[in-house]
Amino acid sequence: MNKTAIKNFAIWARNKLIADVSYDARLIGITEDGIAKPLPQSFGGTQFFDIGTAEPYSISGEVVRQRDKLIEVIQQKEKDTDYKTAYQYVIEEIAYTWFNRLIAIRFMEVNDYLPSHIRVLSSESGKLEPDLVTTPFDAELPFTAEEEAQIFQLKQDNKLDEVFRILFLKQCNALNEILPALFEKTKNYTELLLSLSVIDQDGVVYHLIHDIPEDDFNIERGGQVEIIGWLYQYYNTEPKAAAFAKNGKIAKEEIPAVTQLFTPDWIVRYMVENSLGRLWVEGHPDCGLKENWKYYLEEAQQEPEVQAKLSEIRKEYAALNPEDIKLIDPCMGSGHILVYAFDVLMQIYESAGYSQRDAAKSILEHNIYGLDIDDRAYQLAYFAVMMKARQYNRRILNGENTCHVYAIQESNSINRAHLKYFGAGMDDIEKNAAKMQLEGLLDTLTDAKEYGSILNVESYNWDLLRRFVAAEDTAGQISMDSVGVEDTAEQLNRLIDIGETMVRKYWVTCTNPPYAGTSNLSAKVNNFVKKYYPDSKADLFAVFIERCRAMTADNGYQAMITQHSWMFLSSFEKLREKMMLTETVNMAHLGARAFEEIGGEVVQTTSFVLRKSHVADYMGTYCRLIDPTTQQGKEDMFLAGENRYTAQQSNFSKIPGSPVAYWISEQLLSAFESSPALSRLCEPKVGLQSGNSEKYFRLWQEVSFNKISFSADKNYKWFPCVKGGEARKWFGNNISIIDWSNDGAGIKSEPSAVIRNPKYYFRSGLTWTKITSVFALRFFPENMILSDSSVYVFPENWEYVLGCLNSKIAPLVVELLNPTLNFVASTVGSIPIITSNVNCVEKLVLSSVKLAKTDWDVYEVSWNFQQHPLIRSVSTVADAFAQWEAECNDRFNQLKSNEEELNRIFIDIYGLQDELTPEVEDKDVTVRKADLQRDIKSLLSYAVGCMFGRYSLDVEGLAYAGGEWDSSKYQSYIPDEDNVIPITDEEYLDDDIVSRLCAWLKAVYGADTLEENLDYIAKALGNKGSTSREIIRNYFLNDFFKDHCQTYSVTGSGKRPIYWLFDSGKQNGFKALVYLHRYTPDTIGNLRIDYLHKMQRVYESEINRMQDMMDHSGNAREVAAASKRKDKLAKQLKECREYDEKISHLALSRIELDLDDGVKVNYRKLQTAQDGKFYEVLADSKNIMVKEKK
Repeated sequence: MNKTAIKNFAIWARNKLIADVSYDARLIGITEDGIAKPLPQSFGGTQFFDIGTAEPYSISGEVVRQRDKLIEVIQQKEKDTDYKTAYQYVIEEIAYTWFNRLIAIRFMEVNDYLPSHIRVLSSESGKLEPDLVTTPFDAELPFTAEEEAQIFQLKQDNKLDEVFRILFLKQCNALNEILPALFEKTKNYTELLLSLSVIDQDGVVYHLIHDIPEDDFNIERGGQVEIIGWLYQYYNTEPKAAAFAKNGKIAKEEIPAVTQLFTPDWIVRYMVENSLGRLWVEGHPDCGLKENWKYYLEEAQQEPEVQAKLSEIRKEYAALNPEDIKLIDPCMGSGHILVYAFDVLMQIYESAGYSQRDAAKSILEHNIYGLDIDDRAYQLAYFAVMMKARQYNRRILNGENTCHVYAIQESNSINRAHLKYFGAGMDDIEKNAAKMQLEGLLDTLTDAKEYGSILNVESYNWDLLRRFVAAEDTAGQISMDSVGVEDTAEQLNRLIDIGETMVRKYWVTCTNPPYAGTSNLSAKVNNFVKKYYPDSKADLFAVFIERCRAMTADNGYQAMITQHSWMFLSSFEKLREKMMLTETVNMAHLGARAFEEIGGEVVQTTSFVLRKSHVADYMGTYCRLIDPTTQQGKEDMFLAGENRYTAQQSNFSKIPGSPVAYWISEQLLSAFESSPALSRLCEPKVGLQSGNSEKYFRLWQEVSFNKISFSADKNYKWFPCVKGGEARKWFGNNISIIDWSNDGAGIKSEPSAVIRNPKYYFRSGLTWTKITSVFALRFFPENMILSDSSVYVFPENWEYVLGCLNSKIAPLVVELLNPTLNFVASTVGSIPIITSNVNCVEKLVLSSVKLAKTDWDVYEVSWNFQQHPLIRSVSTVADAFAQWEAECNDRFNQLKSNEEELNRIFIDIYGLQDELTPEVEDKDVTVRKADLQRDIKSLLSYAVGCMFGRYSLDVEGLAYAGGEWDSSKYQSYIPDEDNVIPITDEEYLDDDIVSRLCAWLKAVYGADTLEENLDYIAKALGNKGSTSREIIRNYFLNDFFKDHCQTYSVTGSGKRPIYWLFDSGKQNGFKALVYLHRYTPDTIGNLRIDYLHKMQRVYESEINRMQDMMDHSGNAREVAAASKRKDKLAKQLKECREYDEKISHLALSRIELDLDDGVKVNYRKLQTAQDGKFYEVLADSKNIMVKEKK
């Protein structure tokens, strides 16, 4: 099946049909802006509309009535919403109706299922003109003499599209006789807005015929009725994206699109074969059917007592006839599961001696049931099931057969005053009972579209209700009150069918329910699930696990595919306890990427088959398919029988939280039973929630360093804070500070702040980032405050606990308890701690922490940074890097060796030699190896820091980061005097950044090796340029600021640069760096006068020089080069002059900055003049500065 072609067509066709339908509506005065009244010249049965042309557009007769009906439908919908939304909804519905019918007719004509056996949309011979248009009167469609004459004349006039439209509508109306649910009579407003062409090669019909291979529809050539489902899913692509993109709750009209997910074919087969198929073969073991079922799993080996109980259950199965088996899909979508269930039921019937023809009729009548919230999906499911029946019985489409699939309907529009006209001839007791029950059903089905199949319908006397509605009597009571009683009776019968379907017990319930967090749904749904499904209320899929269990008969089967979070999350623990009361017969645990349409880790799924019985010590079969990263890979692993486990559910309760950890080994299970959990040794803690992160948190580099307390001195404003970060073991991620002035008075006053565990503030401990892809613990020192981005433990024997949790034991256990990216306190607190070989562990851990701390502190993001590691007593950067690389390798190898030794120790302690190996991959060691390009870039960053005086070659650590300037700290290399370092694209100035770098390299490594060092640096950078200086210049011009922002950034809240780039624009007319901590109100004025104006004079001089060269040179190549350079310089000069206008406003404003406000606030403040206007003069402002308050 060509999914790409199907997807492209469905998305395009939706937009095309909506555009065409909207255009036709506009012709009759109906637009999204409102409904126009007919022009005054309208008369009798004719109406005129202004469409902006010389002649108005006119309609008459039946078309006027259809327009009135269309207006009525829009206005009815408008009662629930606003006019524009109502208009869009109705236009979408009409477009979809025609899409649906086109697809259905295409499927039927390709498979020769049309009663006439004449193609409607295409031709057997491949010609453009459809066969029905060629031979319209051979199709046995009912024409009046007038219609025949009209068709004959239109064909004579070669008006093929008009002929096609008449014939297409006729065919749809004829199909109403055999498929009434899909082909409703079109004598309504949908017909009014039909404009299909068979000639137009940009039309929907042409694309349907030519874009999607015919074989994809043809069931004899590998096509499937499932193509209908794929088309529906892809048709919903854009509405689904739009619903997810908007803010706010998901409306009931959006639920179908948002939750539509076509179940992979192999998973459908797995579910149906192991539920419906199992029900039959376990009662009829000699039928020989399961050999045909690729995805059927044999039952695990059971103990004799278990086997005896199962034998009793199977006696019940043995008594079943095929007609007795009722199967439902309560979220049927386009009917994929029902269609395959039909195939399996056909095999069951045939094994019991039925003909295919009789079986198909019986399956429709007795076996298959389906419900869905979505009318469109219902139409497709209905069509799919009927087409499947037609495959087995050529006479099934005779108008006498239907199937028990329903779109759940609301009772809101029922005229309850009509109930008095029903129950004629019944005695009062029966009549009152029927009326009371019917009113109860109507109450339950109020707003039913909001809830769908999760509604709990009472078990009424359905036969009584049907008799009550059938006994209608309005004789002698004709009045305004009784108008529409017949319509009410039809609606009531439909609601009775739906109600009975919802309350019936089924031998098999099989579904792929919607995945939707209930918090995103309407308040009605939210309140409903909280009230009736408190144990599964977090997500609709979990609610459906409970609902399907209620729909399943005792000893029946429940097969589902859901998100796998119910197996592990604490919020579903009570649901798991309920599920332990039914057997898990088998499970295909799929993990991420089970659906080829969904990438990433977000939707992680599991498919499972439950039997509604409780047999103690039953062994279920579990297929662990989480490792393959494709839908096909998971199917291949399933079929290969790899990664299969057997488990007793009762063992899950021995694990904290009772996760469905079917793959747990006996050794690990024993550890849970016999060893104390981490939380018994030291309960994990969470930190404070500030209520306003932007106000209270900073990177430590943003503020004045002398305002940060590193000793818990309460007289300071800023305090170091543990705040999440990337997965890093042993030590590090200490980059955040928090405003805890006056003992946190500001935070404590925030309404949404939560202060947790303050007695643990300023104590050293262990921490891990709460949300991350890899579980990793690190030690943090004293004098830090705890935030809620991390979780913390404070064990007495911290070295041992850190060693254990950073070994391979912890990830193994965490994956059992909660295989998500959220490492919450309760999960990690449940890890069993076995204590042994303490001295050896502690020694290795102390060594590892020391190595990780050394690694952390050699980079400038650490507040303990002393000096760049390439500053050494050598004369070349190359020699310095060689020494540094050797140091890094030693540190890396030592830490890797430590980690592997710790793994060996703990694998032995826990007895997990069969499950784990001690080896550690290089990528998992969190200290860094030397990296030439990265380390050279960080050397240049350090050099820029020296140019600004942030660092000094004469003192370790920070030389200046706010406070008083001390010039005595700078002897070997003197920093820039005015805090402005220009970056030019050519060598114009003697104090630009490249010139300063050369002076700095001489001071560090000596003048004799300057060129060698420049060459080495340039080669490492790899930028464009013909000389080393040019390469380095291009790096500073194009990449330095980006790299600087990357270094000084926080995941989730963006970039926090401390060297700010004044940038005139794309022509690189003017660029200059300024150090935030040395900024004064005069900085911009100095930058403007001493640097920007100077550059303008340089450009003017160079432009004149180029012009002189052009005027006097006889060399054509030289003249062309001068002309090209002159043009570039002119653009740069123009850019500088425009930039000067903006800068002048800011220079005159003499803006004050407060470092405590942080980079994001100050970045905006610096670019906002006294008059409140914003002038963008700094690079990347959009991504750095705080969002403007509305």
